[in-house]
Amino acid sequence: MKSFYTSVIALLLFSCSDDDTAIPGNAYQDAVFLGEIEWVKGFGGSDEETAQSVIRTSDGGYAILGYSKSTDGDLAAKSTPVNDYWVLKLDEDGNLLWNKTYGGTKDDRGQSIIQTSDGGYAVTGYAMSDDGDGSSNQGFHDNWILKLDESGAIEWEKSFGFSGHDHSYDLVQTADGGFFFAGFLDITAALDDGTYYKGNFLTRHGVGEFWGTKIDANGNLEWRSYYGGTNNDRAHAVIEADDGGFVMAGFSESDDYDISNTKGSYDFWVIKLTATGELFWERSFGGSGIEIAYDIAKTDDGAYVVAGNTFSTDKDISLNHGESDIWLVKIDDNGNLLWEKTFGGSQFDAAQAVCTAKDGGFIITGNTKSTDGNAEENKGENDIWLIKTDSEGNLLWQGSYGGSNLDYGFDAVENEDKSILLVGESTSNDFPDLINKGLSDVLIIKIK
Repeated sequence: MKSFYTSVIALLLFSCSDDDTAIPGNAYQDAVFLGEIEWVKGFGGSDEETAQSVIRTSDGGYAILGYSKSTDGDLAAKSTPVNDYWVLKLDEDGNLLWNKTYGGTKDDRGQSIIQTSDGGYAVTGYAMSDDGDGSSNQGFHDNWILKLDESGAIEWEKSFGFSGHDHSYDLVQTADGGFFFAGFLDITAALDDGTYYKGNFLTRHGVGEFWGTKIDANGNLEWRSYYGGTNNDRAHAVIEADDGGFVMAGFSESDDYDISNTKGSYDFWVIKLTATGELFWERSFGGSGIEIAYDIAKTDDGAYVVAGNTFSTDKDISLNHGESDIWLVKIDDNGNLLWEKTFGGSQFDAAQAVCTAKDGGFIITGNTKSTDGNAEENKGENDIWLIKTDSEGNLLWQGSYGGSNLDYGFDAVENEDKSILLVGESTSNDFPDLINKGLSDVLIIKIK
């Protein structure tokens, strides 16, 4: 989910994110996707664990980021029963090579991982700790980013925030070797601090903002700024554009300041920034109901797809199957809507991640409660839902996975043989081929 690789890494990795590197020979073209489960793995302890992000690594394996509360099982070396960032390194068959936790005595939740140009990793999320691995905290949650070496050892860590809840959800490594990460800023608390840093081109806004932060290769702040209106606006994903700018996606409740042409109570909100943070364009997409975007991916033709969910039946939404549908929109580099597609049944369905497959189509990771419409089978209360489309967003294949309880999917990558590795969490004790270890486990499924 949600990553940018420099040219060195791009030549090595086969992933389902923003890398359009060709597979040598005809290996990809000759591969056949069967839509069958190859294996299922679970990791965790007796408490709660989740996987939020997965990447294919340069050695052919995988790196996964989530967070963990347990101090037993696979987390036996962990000392505090609170959430810590949790990184798991797997080989190509899903065998655990190493795992490490990062955090302190408070709530720390990892959200996104990338492999960096030197073969190490960078991770981001939000953290409350100012002890243990965390050196500072300005309030409740702060944006917390760590640079790790290839074995998971911390090279540096930095915290950015104010006195309120400040969350980081996604990051990219930039062409200059630095990083840009995106999330939201609790601006009311920030202004209470007397902190008015906004650059030279923005004005004071409201209760929550898109927040973008650019740091150098050593984690030093280069610039940061926020974007939004007087209500609740939150960014969930970012990619680096071909021109060196940044495109952020999330949702907005506002209709003023930076936000124009709103459609309803909550809209997909997508903004493009210049390389130095100036707001280049902004667009709202949705209907009269609620729309929330969770991820964005770059397409082969220089455009973007944005995925989330919609409750609406009007305006930009041409069809709604039920309560909430997965909503996939394609926009060009100027933010113009090219097409949109919905997937779902009569119950609640939503997407968490989208990536571009190497055949030009899209892979959507989401969740479903439905047993009708596009979602033909549900095993329990909530199932993981994986969707493959063609380049126009037309449904090619879908599969749901779960037990009788709550199971969630959060991210996926495509392999060079067209198989897909899916990550999330499971609370079911009857998930097929999985032994449940605790309240919720990290869940990994390989689909061939």
